[in-house]
Amino acid sequence: MTSPTGVTANEPDGSPLFDLLEGFVMELRAAGLPVSLSENIDAAEAVKHIPLEDRLAFKYALAATLVKNDAHWKTFETLFEVYFSFRGTEYSLDGDADELVTDLDVDPDEGVEQAAGDGGQGGGDGMTPEELAELLYQALLGGDESLMRAIARQAVRRFASMEPGRPVGGTYYLYRTLRNLDLDGVLERLMEQARDRAGDDGQPLSSFEERLERDEYESRVDKLRKEIEAEIRRRLVADRGAEAMAKTLRKPLPEDVDFMHASREEMVMLRRAIYPLTRKLAVRLARKRRHKRKGKLDFRNTVRHSLSYGGVPAEPKFRHPKPAKPEIFVIADISGSVAAFARFTLHLVYAISSQFSKVRSFVFIDGLDEVTAYFEGVDDITEAIHRVNTEADVVWVDGHSDYGHAFEVFWERFGDEVGPKTTVLVLGDARNNYHAAQAWIMKEVQQKARKLFWLNPEPKAYWDTGDSIVGEYAVHCDGVFEVRNLRQLDRFVDNLA
Repeated sequence: MTSPTGVTANEPDGSPLFDLLEGFVMELRAAGLPVSLSENIDAAEAVKHIPLEDRLAFKYALAATLVKNDAHWKTFETLFEVYFSFRGTEYSLDGDADELVTDLDVDPDEGVEQAAGDGGQGGGDGMTPEELAELLYQALLGGDESLMRAIARQAVRRFASMEPGRPVGGTYYLYRTLRNLDLDGVLERLMEQARDRAGDDGQPLSSFEERLERDEYESRVDKLRKEIEAEIRRRLVADRGAEAMAKTLRKPLPEDVDFMHASREEMVMLRRAIYPLTRKLAVRLARKRRHKRKGKLDFRNTVRHSLSYGGVPAEPKFRHPKPAKPEIFVIADISGSVAAFARFTLHLVYAISSQFSKVRSFVFIDGLDEVTAYFEGVDDITEAIHRVNTEADVVWVDGHSDYGHAFEVFWERFGDEVGPKTTVLVLGDARNNYHAAQAWIMKEVQQKARKLFWLNPEPKAYWDTGDSIVGEYAVHCDGVFEVRNLRQLDRFVDNLA
């Protein structure tokens, strides 16, 4: 059977479908998904057995072979919709209206045209805006998905005003279409109809029943909105090509989102992604401590076991060290420029605290305060972070970063508690507003501590520029790391154990 793209799903390598699949895999890699050669081969083999007409099965067959992390699903889904949009003359921007319903489960003679009555012609071109609005209302009222798809296509053609070659994003076309459909008004009309229907039965809607009705209608409206988005995307792909559209829609994976510039939606995504990461890191830390190199030769034990080999020490025995759980001190800059970075790092430290015998947290701007107690016995870490931001005594003079004074306060109040089991993490961009660095304190801390690391959320190219003095502190640290996202944070944790 021939698919809407003009190829069959079981065509040999080198067919248009497999060329499209190759471009799709390359785009996944460009977006950051780790797709290996063997997984690419598995995907090519899988699609030989899946009819392309069954888009859902085809989509999940590719996902099963190419996606290993659920955090990558959204990126995969977006690129799939771009690369495997049903493209052809029916999506030409100057095509006829009746071509827009040819591959739907709606007969052109019984779909939009028939629903509009005898006045409809040309696949719905003859419908007035009032007739289209009534048809939309009836489709949402009955939950007719086929009719909603047809209406979405007609609405995009009529209201989006898409022009070939016009450098405008899909969001603009979506706004124009939804503005003309007035979905909020349709939703309220549906709710009024539900209330009237309940009133006719003698029992008005309870608040719970009204909530259920609203949820159902909102779900249908959301489906229509997604159909409109898909139609706009398909038309843009037909006009600009899959590769250009993929680059336009490409967004960083959760592990590559910059802490310092994350949007609200990306912050929610990061919070979901950080906890699986911390579990993996905790296991890695425990494994590294268990598998440390063997200790000194145990001469007495070696001689005793050599008796079974005739006195030949064929099996040397060693004293296995018992490494203690390290303590960890976190000193985090929470000034406005790095607040988001500090918040996510505190999430990490909180989540792996069970791997350490002691975790103590300190925050600073131009003053410094210990906030360890804020994280003890709390189920919701966001509450603890809110207390850090509102209750911690971190302002000394003017509330502008002063690393030198903050480190002085730390050394005077807590320096004696740093010991050979302590790993110290300093989190900040080292932008000191031209105050004194007091780098000698970092030297003293390093001499007393087990390890001293500095995590900087700025790109390395910005280090030691302007008021950044990270280089003055770096000479006294066991490592200074650029940590702007979860991927870099993952790499850094290898140095903790």
